[in-house]
Amino acid sequence: MLKGGCMPREHYDQQLRGLQDDLLRLASLAESQVSRAITALQNQDVEEARRVIADDDLIDRSQYALEDKALLLIALQAPMAADLRMISAVISIASELERIGDYAEGIAKITIRGANAPLLKPLIDIPDMAERALRMLREAVDAFVRRDVVAARQLASQDTEVDQLTTRVQDELLSFMLRDPKNIERALHLIFVAHNLERVADRTTNIAERLVFLVTGEVVDLND
Repeated sequence: MLKGGCMPREHYDQQLRGLQDDLLRLASLAESQVSRAITALQNQDVEEARRVIADDDLIDRSQYALEDKALLLIALQAPMAADLRMISAVISIASELERIGDYAEGIAKITIRGANAPLLKPLIDIPDMAERALRMLREAVDAFVRRDVVAARQLASQDTEVDQLTTRVQDELLSFMLRDPKNIERALHLIFVAHNLERVADRTTNIAERLVFLVTGEVVDLND
């Protein structure tokens, strides 16, 4: 440790890379949780849904551990503006990933609540939404690693596609509800699933927005 509590630059750079590695692991966990939750829904697999719910604690603990590490690094190193912005971005993105994990948990809970009745309809658009949202997440994280602002901005159009799918799913399910009130509960379950997936995509655009700010200092809204 150097005078004043600051660590050598080489070790400090290792710590910064370690933060990014922790973030990538958290992103992988969040992606896995959403994928598993959708698979459990498709298969009406209550046990897998319960495992998804239990594993949400791992995401929560990982987020808190990453945040603690980041804050300790700030306290010990007093980073310059560029490094401070990067550390702040990591903390913010970790929070978005934790929320994505919460949406997966919400989908798993819906699977458990609806397990006593068959799915209202074959799932086509909802798995498509999940695939699109998770592809966005992978691309956002990859853009963060490469500091690729162009790729980050391009996620806005993909978010629009997910929004359009959400509207289509909601309209279709509403028609089921209007035709037969007995369909209301099962239709609402799928509407909530679609909403959660839409929010996964929205959180992903928040990650992209944070990257744009990190690289350019520009505040953008990619959810418009």
